[in-house]
Amino acid sequence: MTTTVRIPAGWPATEERARAAQDELRGRVVLDEPGPPPGTGRVTGVDVAYDDERDVVVAAAVVLDAATLDVVAESTAVGQVSFPYVPGLLAFRELPAVMAALEALPCAPGLVVCDGYGLAHPRRFGLASHLGVLTGFPTIGVAKNPFTFAHEEPGAPRGSSSPLLAGEEEVGRALRTQAGIKPVFVSVGHRVTLENACAHTLHLAPRFRLPETTRHADALCRRALKTTTA
Repeated sequence: MTTTVRIPAGWPATEERARAAQDELRGRVVLDEPGPPPGTGRVTGVDVAYDDERDVVVAAAVVLDAATLDVVAESTAVGQVSFPYVPGLLAFRELPAVMAALEALPCAPGLVVCDGYGLAHPRRFGLASHLGVLTGFPTIGVAKNPFTFAHEEPGAPRGSSSPLLAGEEEVGRALRTQAGIKPVFVSVGHRVTLENACAHTLHLAPRFRLPETTRHADALCRRALKTTTA
């Protein structure tokens, strides 16, 4: 199912208002809930793709059965880009489309896995945290690079990890999902512990570096972008 993105009322349109919104919402992040056990219920990947020439954004949400990793539902949302690209404020560019795709699903998403960051963010409020606070869903971020944070290389075996650090503060983990392959970078979004976020990520990546949630959502939004006439 494809839906049209509508920008929420009062959505920030300037950098100043976006940073103020981050400051206001950051205090609502829940860090003391473990989150759903890996391999149970449903888990949903979300991702976005852009056509910069037309200022079009497409978001995809793909729901997997957490036990089997089979796809059980999917949706896309298409709209106009509503916020400029500003490092640290990517959520304001992507979230209207992501939330529209989630709302179009025929079932509850369960845990939502974002291709990006949660607490591993300069203002400790990346897209995964922002999405979790706005929707109430448990969320995690699984990113392809460490952003601006430091880490030591994890051990070579699958499951090895090392802290992702902002000074002395652990904001996430570098996690080896496949032996000998470069790690992914996991951070808490909302209503999930870091240990559980890493366990989910490993469960969702049985064969490849990236979680199956991200792989399916990435493929779907790219296919949708090619066919959209927005």
